[in-house]
Amino acid sequence: MKLAKRLVLTTTAVAAAAAATLLGTTTVQAASERPAHIPAVHAPAALKVPAGNKLTAVYSARGVQTYTCTDGAWKFLEPAAVLSDRAHRPVALHSRGPVWVSTVDGSAVNASAVASSPKDGAIPELLLKATATRGTGVFGDVTYVQRLNTTGGVAPAGACTGTEQAGVRYTATYAFYKAAE
Repeated sequence: MKLAKRLVLTTTAVAAAAAATLLGTTTVQAASERPAHIPAVHAPAALKVPAGNKLTAVYSARGVQTYTCTDGAWKFLEPAAVLSDRAHRPVALHSRGPVWVSTVDGSAVNASAVASSPKDGAIPELLLKATATRGTGVFGDVTYVQRLNTTGGVAPAGACTGTEQAGVRYTATYAFYKAAE
């Protein structure tokens, strides 16, 4: 039953995120070095990508952060989000791992958080280092990922009981980097 409930929550979250993608976008602030077709990003100093990496893709994301009740407290379980390009077209899915998978070319990147920057009323912004990639597309050979401009996604307040789960809506901007050539 718990697995079935999680699948329903995740499926609902992805469907809601896909629908929400058509209704809005995340704005991105200016930065210096990047190709003209890639939106600029602004990150806190704590989340700066090491030298030798270049910005290769920026996508807005809408989805949910899913929490599960563990020993009377909410514990993070998994994200489920749809990433969209500047034209608001869905281009990737983000899920547990964390992993990002391109729905355009099948490439993927797994990553692990290496730095965090708190944000009032929202999940923290993150710098993640790639732990594995697949394919030669947009996520092939990604070295770093930044989660920026976060809104929402914070665990529910208060105690919980049993095996409850809750999905909390969030938005973010994800910036992807590859080694500079």
